[in-house]
Amino acid sequence: MSELVQVTTTDEGITTIILNRPDKRNALNIPMLTALCDAVDKSSTDDAVRVIILRGNGPVFCAGLDLKEAGDPEVAHQSAQLVSRALQALYEAPKPTIAAVHGAAIAGGAGLMSCCDIAIATMDCKFGYPEVHRGLVAGLVMTFLRRQVSERFARELLLTGEIINAERAEAHNLINRAVPNDMLDDAVETYCDKLLKGSPQAIATTKAFFDQLHQRPIADDLNAALELHVAIRTSDDAQEGMRAFVEKRTPNWTQ
Repeated sequence: MSELVQVTTTDEGITTIILNRPDKRNALNIPMLTALCDAVDKSSTDDAVRVIILRGNGPVFCAGLDLKEAGDPEVAHQSAQLVSRALQALYEAPKPTIAAVHGAAIAGGAGLMSCCDIAIATMDCKFGYPEVHRGLVAGLVMTFLRRQVSERFARELLLTGEIINAERAEAHNLINRAVPNDMLDDAVETYCDKLLKGSPQAIATTKAFFDQLHQRPIADDLNAALELHVAIRTSDDAQEGMRAFVEKRTPNWTQ
């Protein structure tokens, strides 16, 4: 397994997948996304695994896409496909998934959190979908956001790009619980204990059937979102927005 993603499994079958690019705030690049997909796929098919926990190493959970890489037209399509694949793999994993979030979950990082079954965050955590500030559209992560919060709140987050705190995230069901910073591990352990009491087969069937009850399965939504994401990422505004972010300046929009 790539050093960009660390994986450990306990005797009880609790697998922890850790995003390990702390110097870049765990920004999602192609090697990390590839390793993440591989880790989730392997855990999903391992009968010994009962629960999957997703965490981030360093000061934040995940700051989203690596915009320096994302701004390269030669790899834009590959990167977008891997984001879609990672989100779908986590969402459709037959094992229950927990996002243990600290520091910040922004853009694609918030997407990873949103596609987990349970999200627990520290009180000081920040959340947001600032894609519009980069000339991008949060199409892939919107697929999950729209299923979990009210339309009114989703529109506010997506259109303003506002960064919110854990208290507001919990109040609007973006996360299950906000806990004191030193209580995150205890809260995750409590949820693991509850999940381990369930039948693995019943849990897997519940997750699969839950997706079928939506108007469209998640795979259909992601396919539509992926087409939009690739088209927007190569637009003039997106290229300018990502350059401006990397160069730490205000974007000059075309209109």
